[in-house]
Amino acid sequence: MRRLTRTVATAALATALALVSACSSGSDSADAKGGDSKTLEKVTYLTSFGNFGRDSYAWVAKDKGFFKEAGFDVEIKAGQGTGGVIQTVVGGQADFGPIDLTGGLLQLGNGQAKDFTAVAAIQQRTMAAIATVEGKNISSPKDLEGKKLADTPGSVVRNLFPTYARLAGVDVNKVTWVNGEAQNLIGTLAAGSVDGIGQFVVGQPTIEGVAKKKAVMLPYSNVMQDLYGNVLITSSKIAKEKPEMVKRFTAALLKGLEYSLANSKEAAEILKKNVDATNPVSAAAELDLMAAYVRSGNTGTAIGTLDSGRVAKSIAILQGAGALKQNITPEQIIDFSLAPKA
Repeated sequence: MRRLTRTVATAALATALALVSACSSGSDSADAKGGDSKTLEKVTYLTSFGNFGRDSYAWVAKDKGFFKEAGFDVEIKAGQGTGGVIQTVVGGQADFGPIDLTGGLLQLGNGQAKDFTAVAAIQQRTMAAIATVEGKNISSPKDLEGKKLADTPGSVVRNLFPTYARLAGVDVNKVTWVNGEAQNLIGTLAAGSVDGIGQFVVGQPTIEGVAKKKAVMLPYSNVMQDLYGNVLITSSKIAKEKPEMVKRFTAALLKGLEYSLANSKEAAEILKKNVDATNPVSAAAELDLMAAYVRSGNTGTAIGTLDSGRVAKSIAILQGAGALKQNITPEQIIDFSLAPKA
């Protein structure tokens, strides 16, 4: 009987030790896979406009583990321009995405959108432009009269065009716009279906790679110099209810942005790995061009900062051009307490 008791006790001890060992092994495995075993928070992120080199920093933040380190499991989807990104974020189908700040001001100031909040700058200067190729007889804004341009309906380039045209001396009624999809615009231009497209200035190398012709860019910043470029937005609800979460996500994304600018070729390869249609050479060239727009001498070397005074100047420019139906303030579109500090 005593022998039987000892046998049962020994078996129980062995089982207990096996359980402890298994638990310990599971914990070690969890630590090895990414810091701690806490469940990652799922987040949906939209790019600004399709999947080009200029948006590769989000893929870099995911690939390099910056999002995971901050506690996020991020799904990246292609955005369709400022209007589309705002609508999707406000509607709850995405949590974050970049929009052109001027486009956001136009949407807010004309009652077309609300309930979104900007929390960081991606570019300190607007990259909006009209793009064409040699042979279209377009070398100045005035040459756009009588021409056909394509862009997505919600694109900032298209929505800001009346203001740009007025300041550049172009008769907006002599320019025809047709609808297009973000990923197909450059192909449409290359095929000769239109004379020009709405595009960011950094799209030049991609246009030349597809069209096999020299690109001609008409940057909006030539006539509107105080405008910011893209800013990161979230819904006003998330900004209000989860401020620390917003700060963590913003920091991780901007870490990806900074890494991408310093390692453009690697960033382009990461984009290629995730988006097969990517041309790595063009994508890297876009990032190299974008670097000058991300940092500004006015804000030092800090990435992501936003200045209330500059935003107020942007609003004044739009108001002076008659582009805003309502009076708005910088604080109505930006939560400066969530933005990175200079």
